[in-house]
Amino acid sequence: MKKLSARRRHPLAALVVLLFALAVTGGLYAAFSPSEAKADDSSAQSLAIEEGKKLYSVGCASCHGTGGQGTSDGPSLVGVGSAAVDFQVGTGRMPAQQPGAQVPKKKKIYSDAETEQLAAYISSLGAGPVTPSKGQYSTDGADVAKGGELFRTNCAQCHNFAGKGGALTNGKYAPSLEGVSKKHLYEAMQTGPQNMPSFPDTTMPEKNKQDIIAYLDTVNSDKSKTPGGLELGGLGPVSEGLFAWVFGMGALIVLTIWVAARTAKAKKS
Repeated sequence: MKKLSARRRHPLAALVVLLFALAVTGGLYAAFSPSEAKADDSSAQSLAIEEGKKLYSVGCASCHGTGGQGTSDGPSLVGVGSAAVDFQVGTGRMPAQQPGAQVPKKKKIYSDAETEQLAAYISSLGAGPVTPSKGQYSTDGADVAKGGELFRTNCAQCHNFAGKGGALTNGKYAPSLEGVSKKHLYEAMQTGPQNMPSFPDTTMPEKNKQDIIAYLDTVNSDKSKTPGGLELGGLGPVSEGLFAWVFGMGALIVLTIWVAARTAKAKKS
């Protein structure tokens, strides 16, 4: 005890305690403070937003307003989220070539990196659906039969039971889903582009979206093509009925003319 008391009275004791306290404080700060990686991510995100704002000012502001508030030529983009931007820009629908009843899919203008920058800027205007990860739209382990049931219940009224698309009112249409990437299919269900209703996870869980994507991937794959030859488009009773009417009635008319001609020839002879 006498030795411990002597050390406490040593002139350097206070300095040693101070250095120990500083070391502990520094260690705790390093452990619980944001890491350098997080700081770098924040800096990269800020840079993406800044670059996205420049791209937006050139290609989007004329229709959607300088701050994304919308104009008479384009809706507000506040709160649409990065998923909507990735879908619209990634499929070439935006920027639109001209106003119309519906903006068609076309060759995309912006690169993937520029699309991400635009999405970062639009996301900064207000929270919205986030661009899905690969795991979210992966079809590994998906139930194709369940997906077909869900698709026929929620989507076939507009897109046709095989996803071939169909006409709507006032010049609008449901586009064909053949060849659409899994990511864009997921984003379309997330955001409800143009005339389509949205299906957030609260309405349609992630697993159900994966099942629908798996179903569309199956019906549009080479394995599902008609093995007997040229198909009629998979449009259901409309195309089959038209085929029967045109060729069936045409064959009956030809047969009727042939029978009438033979009957007339027989009477003359």
